Amino acid sequence: MRSIVNAMQQAETRPAPDAGLAHLPPRERILAAARELFYRHGIRAVGVDGIAEAAGTNKMTLYRHFASKDELVAACLVQVAAEDEARWQALAAAHPDAKGQLLGWLTQLREKMMVVGERGCPFANAAVELPDKDHPARRIIEAHKLRRRDSIVELCRTGGLSEPERLADEIFLLIEGANVCLQSMGPSGPAQHFVSMAQALIADHETRGRR
Repeated sequence: MRSIVNAMQQAETRPAPDAGLAHLPPRERILAAARELFYRHGIRAVGVDGIAEAAGTNKMTLYRHFASKDELVAACLVQVAAEDEARWQALAAAHPDAKGQLLGWLTQLREKMMVVGERGCPFANAAVELPDKDHPARRIIEAHKLRRRDSIVELCRTGGLSEPERLADEIFLLIEGANVCLQSMGPSGPAQHFVSMAQALIADHETRGRR
């Protein structure tokens, strides 16, 4: 009986959460800790023990909120996608013209990329680590990327730019390439120029549209 009590007490032991997370409810602490660890160290390199410790909780509590690590990964990406969508909507409100919103978004991306220690797009990073098409996070990654690509197409079309789908694909591929380049060469590499490259593409399609 005593051994059972001791085991239960050990299971409920909670280390102190990382600074800045203590005020959050358990589920939000777990999500915040997992997002940071996944992004900084990679999904496969991080275990549930490390996440629970960083969140100031234990595996029992973690599994009470998330049935598996895979489910936790998916939940993290859902949260990231929602935040990205909120930023997109804020840009739409700040820039009533389509071209202004597009350039504002590209500038915002560049500012984030150039921060020392950034590791690129969390969706692209997760896609590389999770090749299994049946992983619950894969649907979230693909849906988010498709939604953002469609959003770029709509801005290009609304802005009266020629071949909006082609331009959107060019910009999209430029961003994806910049994210990969950021990881291999850092913020001082070619990734720093992707906004000016995108502006040149937009200007070219504007010229075509006037012909």
